[in-house]
Amino acid sequence: MSSEPPPGAGQQPPDDDDPFKKRQPPPSYGAGDPYDSSSPPEGGGDPYAGSGRPASGSPYGGGSPYGGGGGDSYGGAADPLAGMPPLADGARRVIARIIDIILVGIVVWLLTWGFNVHEYDVDSDDINYGRSAGQSLIAAVLYIAYDTILMSRTGQTLGKRWLRLRLANLDNGATPSVQTVFVRSLVLWIPFAFCCACIWTAIAGGWSFFDKPYKQGLHDKAAKTVVVSTG
Repeated sequence: MSSEPPPGAGQQPPDDDDPFKKRQPPPSYGAGDPYDSSSPPEGGGDPYAGSGRPASGSPYGGGSPYGGGGGDSYGGAADPLAGMPPLADGARRVIARIIDIILVGIVVWLLTWGFNVHEYDVDSDDINYGRSAGQSLIAAVLYIAYDTILMSRTGQTLGKRWLRLRLANLDNGATPSVQTVFVRSLVLWIPFAFCCACIWTAIAGGWSFFDKPYKQGLHDKAAKTVVVSTG
């Protein structure tokens, strides 16, 4: 009798799934499910059968009172937030963003002064605005790299981690890809760095306070992402 363990014993199955990705609910068999206690008794049926009224709950047919099949603006068949953590509070998002701006801003300041590329130099009557463009370029690159690298790995920047927030794909709750986070970062940081930092940040981020139902900033809408709470 062989003492060798059967093939595959002790081996863990590979798990390549994102731990934050929404799990699909078990399949439903509808009213005909023999194990569904809510199924109508044998011989039952639609109490409105033969009356001319549609069998669905909508007088217009379909699952929507307007005849549609339900869904959302992204084409999903159900609420994309089902099974996901709650959406993040707006105040916590603002605080997390301020933390990130300060952290990256310190690095930008150190680099621009180290390379003698600061906002402007005043030499008698000569103001060199060319240095402002150099600082803006450094700021844009660092902010975009910071967001893209960190959030494509865990969905969190340092500010989001400390405030217990996470970026997620709206459609499945998973950590966004590098491409998705890069698009989001471009929309947020290019205007911030080159033209209208305070105004654009207030518009893009402040949009989430009024957006329904997903509390998305303009950069979230461009990338189809949401910010959720992790605790």
